[in-house]
Amino acid sequence: MPELPEVETTRRGIERAVQSRRIEALRIYDRRLRWPIEPHLPAELAGQKLLSVGRRAKYLLLQLEHGSLIVHLGMSGSLRLRAPEAPLLKHDHYALRFDAGPELRFHDPRRFGSLHYTREDPSQHRLLRALAPEPFDAAFDADYLWRITRRRRAAIKQVIMNGRLVTGVGNIYASEALFRARIDPRRAARRLSKEDAKRLVRAVRTTLNAAIRAGGTSLRDYVGTGGDPGAFRQKLYVYERDGKPCRVCGTPIRKIAQGQRSTYFCPHEQR
Repeated sequence: MPELPEVETTRRGIERAVQSRRIEALRIYDRRLRWPIEPHLPAELAGQKLLSVGRRAKYLLLQLEHGSLIVHLGMSGSLRLRAPEAPLLKHDHYALRFDAGPELRFHDPRRFGSLHYTREDPSQHRLLRALAPEPFDAAFDADYLWRITRRRRAAIKQVIMNGRLVTGVGNIYASEALFRARIDPRRAARRLSKEDAKRLVRAVRTTLNAAIRAGGTSLRDYVGTGGDPGAFRQKLYVYERDGKPCRVCGTPIRKIAQGQRSTYFCPHEQR
């Protein structure tokens, strides 16, 4: 599933290519996404200029003159910049065509992505209004992390992946950040010290920033707006490296299951 770095990489690609362009048409090829695309949307969007491209958690926010598009990539979705005359691919579901330059096509084999439009403040949309702080928000600091973990028996990896507490730390980056912070993912969250919390907040931000610079992580379906895979996979310390030597100490990386998700860690470096 595309996580925060992949969505941020997509945001930057869109911003560079089509910001300030005017929408000529929304072409719908298959409206059957997680929620069906509303049939009135092409008429709503035609003629509007794309003013800015933002992001909230894993949602892309395309600010238009009279409203906002809210885009979620789902489990296998990607937004790709394609020439208008380029042939459609099997799983292309819709395209935003602009008055000049490439069009923006949404490709999603599993159809868990979504497209919404609102004329109100997008932060108050039902999908966004209850989201917790993001890792880059000032509100997500060591004091906040230490405070929310005090009574939690759950493993720390489960806590930092809990979208009601902090949003945007997915499975790949939780494993990687815990390795950078030298914290065992199985440790009960309430056993974190204030120093642990400080290291972990720093590690989460460092990991996400490194992934964004590398264009995200491509494991299966994800590609950026230009169709290129993310390069962060080559820089992973633990994720999907079970049995391979730790890049720091040489101890074999272990894989376990936590909350029906795979967790990877070094039993020597992480305590």
